[in-house]
Amino acid sequence: MPTVASFNWEQGTWSALDAATADITVCVAGDWAPIRQFRPLIETSPRSIYGDLLPVIQSADLSIVNLEAPLSDRGVPVDKSGSVFKGEETHAAGLAAVPFNVATLANNHVFDYGLDAFRDTLAVLDKHHIRHTGAGFSEQAAASPLVVDVNGITVGIVNFSEGEDLTAARNNASGVMGWDLATVTKTVRALKQRVNIVLAICHGGIEYIPFPPPYVADAFQQVAEAGADAVVGHHPHVPQGLSFFKDVPIFHSLGNFIFYQETDLKFRKLGYLVMLGFTKAALVSVRIVPYRIHAGGLQTLQDGALKDFWARFKAISLPLDDPQLFTDTWNAFLHHYGTAGFFDEVAMIMEKLKTDPKKGAAMFRNRLTTLQHYHHWTALLTRLVDGTLESSPPWARRLTNEWLTATENDSPSD
Repeated sequence: MPTVASFNWEQGTWSALDAATADITVCVAGDWAPIRQFRPLIETSPRSIYGDLLPVIQSADLSIVNLEAPLSDRGVPVDKSGSVFKGEETHAAGLAAVPFNVATLANNHVFDYGLDAFRDTLAVLDKHHIRHTGAGFSEQAAASPLVVDVNGITVGIVNFSEGEDLTAARNNASGVMGWDLATVTKTVRALKQRVNIVLAICHGGIEYIPFPPPYVADAFQQVAEAGADAVVGHHPHVPQGLSFFKDVPIFHSLGNFIFYQETDLKFRKLGYLVMLGFTKAALVSVRIVPYRIHAGGLQTLQDGALKDFWARFKAISLPLDDPQLFTDTWNAFLHHYGTAGFFDEVAMIMEKLKTDPKKGAAMFRNRLTTLQHYHHWTALLTRLVDGTLESSPPWARRLTNEWLTATENDSPSD
């Protein structure tokens, strides 16, 4: 079964020792949104944007992507903490060009333009025969897993997120499947009794850092314990590592996919696909396909860039398997952020409250109600109180600094 020791860190692969041949291959991709430089490309040349990743995705028997924007020709932007995204109904052609089989919707942008735009999104996905899960017009609908028959093998998908900006469905209202681990694990456990394979896909965590925060790592392990055959995360917008929990692979963040950010920061322009091979009974292979994001689309990494990626991927993965090293990674992020980062963030919110009260209130509310901010601020303030904020090993701080500041033109560090 997959373990840290059996994973090939130079090639990004794992295969079962008995050399069992996969009956189906599942491809899981990260965040997809028709925004910024990618918007006109999706409108004019939707297949080309995937570059040489297109045949890789098309080789899978089941392909899954996170749709991180409503696709609608109407609606007005909601008041929320972060950015607001929207595509048009015609942009669904960018998904259909592959075609993707499933779109996960439990994320912090699918309700950015209200219920009518969300309703249009479901309709246009249905029109293109793209199934969807993770959000709905009631708590029950949002939490209902999707079951897909793939060549006689049933695959169940459970999709949840942190429910930022109070978007988690509750009290029979519309929303996404939120961060209710009791419900998530119960759903996974029940689903495992009636399907062959269970995939858990989550949108959550702290953005841009190389390691997941402890509450995310713990949650992913609980989901694996409940019966998921693989756990996949996205939302941090940078690649994070791979760990194994009781033979279950956990991919903490795939990084950006069809999601362009106007920056030269290196790790926001890198991501990876996950290719999973299954028989009816078990996972038999894992393959990671890393790529670079540029203004013209995506391109698989080659030669020196690929070698550097594998070295970095191993460096951010191995600490996840050691409790003390993993604790060091969290402390390193808090150390890097420090009192200056905290003061700057609070000052920015206070200023926004003065100049744009609605936006400022949404930002402040999100800091109070979303787990990533709660855990970040609570841990930071606790370390300030007990005097341990600036205690972290240099290796962990170095990786954190690299992920947050390295540019595409920087030479790889040791």
